[in-house]
Amino acid sequence: MRLIGQAEVSAIGMGAMPLSIEGRPDRARALATVRAALDAGITLIDTADSYHWHADEIGHNERLLAGFSREALIGTKGGRGRPGDGSWTVNGRPDHLLRACEGSLRRLGVEVIDLYQLHKPDPDVPWADSVGALRTLLDEGKIRMAGLSNVTAAQILTAREILGEGLVSVQNRFSPAVRDSAPELRLCAELGLAFLPWSPLGGISRSSLDGPSAGETADTPFHEVAREQGVSPQRVCLAWLLTLSPTVIPIPGASRPETIRDSAAAADLTLTEHDLSRLPGV
Repeated sequence: MRLIGQAEVSAIGMGAMPLSIEGRPDRARALATVRAALDAGITLIDTADSYHWHADEIGHNERLLAGFSREALIGTKGGRGRPGDGSWTVNGRPDHLLRACEGSLRRLGVEVIDLYQLHKPDPDVPWADSVGALRTLLDEGKIRMAGLSNVTAAQILTAREILGEGLVSVQNRFSPAVRDSAPELRLCAELGLAFLPWSPLGGISRSSLDGPSAGETADTPFHEVAREQGVSPQRVCLAWLLTLSPTVIPIPGASRPETIRDSAAAADLTLTEHDLSRLPGV
């Protein structure tokens, strides 16, 4: 178990985006995947209002998860959009974020959102203004905790000044293949903020962002350790991430029950010093 603010959650979370975007499973398999995650001990699920496929189904992923809000901490995000053509937009205007949070509250069927995260900085909106919307939501009691996503160290520090203890997490892309958020990971460790790597299996298997034909890449040290341990390279990757800092909580995506069960088991995998000597650091 690890902490997001004062909330204890499983060391491995689940990214629910693959259940709602292009190539998504049918509803029955999607719900079975979430149930498998919960049964495997996962108590953190990540979503966003923009996790949908078609333009007219904003909040598809949130509605899918609404029935599970009593069994897990569901963190959602606002500030991005999907026009329905596969592209992503950004909108960090305070008025939009306030309205987006209201929509998320309705779709999740809750009175307060446990963790609400600003999905991405908007280059057309002053950063302090966007973060100020999170401050308003905290002050109004509509969210318990605030988080950031896709941010720099400087943006984290500015947000910390505005949000104080209300800021509890940072969600950036981090994986064996993409480690340019190492400074942000280290800063989160210093500040006691949860660091939630999204697309954490990059370099081991493809992300849902890369399309539906996910498969393993060429042989890596993670595959070598996996063969020796008798487990999947994905499980080794997630266990490795947990060794980087006690504030790291990976949120691998999943669209099948067997995938999320394997990911959840990473919390119980012990990597030896010899294993870690072959894997990258930060």
